[in-house]
Amino acid sequence: MAITQASVLPQQYVSQLGQDYGQQLAGLTAIPLDTSQFAPTVAAQDPLQTQAASLAASGVGGYQPYLGQAATQGTQAISTLGGVSPYISAAGALTGTGAGTGAGSIASYMSPYQQAVIDATLGEYDIQAQKGLGTIGTAAVGAGAYGGGRHGIAEAEYQSQSDRQRALLQAQMLQQGYGVGQQARQQDLMNQLTLGGAQAGLAQGQLGMGTYQQGLAQLAPQLAGGDIGMLSQIGGIQQQQAQNVLEAARAGRQMGAMEPYQRMGVYGQGLQALAPIQGQMQTQQTADPTALQTALGWTSVLGGIMNPGLGQPRTLPT
Repeated sequence: MAITQASVLPQQYVSQLGQDYGQQLAGLTAIPLDTSQFAPTVAAQDPLQTQAASLAASGVGGYQPYLGQAATQGTQAISTLGGVSPYISAAGALTGTGAGTGAGSIASYMSPYQQAVIDATLGEYDIQAQKGLGTIGTAAVGAGAYGGGRHGIAEAEYQSQSDRQRALLQAQMLQQGYGVGQQARQQDLMNQLTLGGAQAGLAQGQLGMGTYQQGLAQLAPQLAGGDIGMLSQIGGIQQQQAQNVLEAARAGRQMGAMEPYQRMGVYGQGLQALAPIQGQMQTQQTADPTALQTALGWTSVLGGIMNPGLGQPRTLPT
């Protein structure tokens, strides 16, 4: 009895496309993909960031010189204030009556030549006074009254008037010397107080300089911090831009490397779409198998059971 076999074969162009796809896929996947060309990379620090880090490192302890100078100014101020006391003490010694002859008295400020001037002035006055007495005597001789009562009275009045004037002149010179000494003593007092005030003012100025140095010590880190922050911010923006450039380049290399695989994927999707397209039905009749053929057929069936790879259906050529 004849056996009839039927099979459906795909269209020839589908088979050719499948064969071509298999060859290209095998060739493409046989080459290892170099992933290092699109591995992630990190942009280096921007020069501004490096500068900020260097500035931050060099600025550590930058306030120390100012604090040292402030401490020095404070020490100098203390020393300067210690110098005020002698002037205050000296001024205190000049606030009394100024009596006596010791240091700080008015007498100590009077000219050492004053008495000599007084003596010389009074000596000259006495000489001139004696001349006046001679004039009275000469006049009495001319009047014939020399040695008389009126002559004696005239000389006595003259001598009395002369003595009063001499005493007044001496008092005026002493008073003038005293006034000069008093003014000199008062000026010395003011000078001592002024020097003490100047010394105290100098100490205050040194303390002010110390405070100013302390302010600089506080300001220096703030200014440095502002510079560091600005440099870091701008440097970070530039570094981010560099990172974006690296990422764009990496993405471009990755797209280029994956393009063949994407193309093969589109190729495979097209083949899947063509798979449902059927070919023509083909039939074939064969003669009844002989006993030997039957035995061989059973052997083939048993072999397929034992080894599934040997029992696959085969399609006869058209």
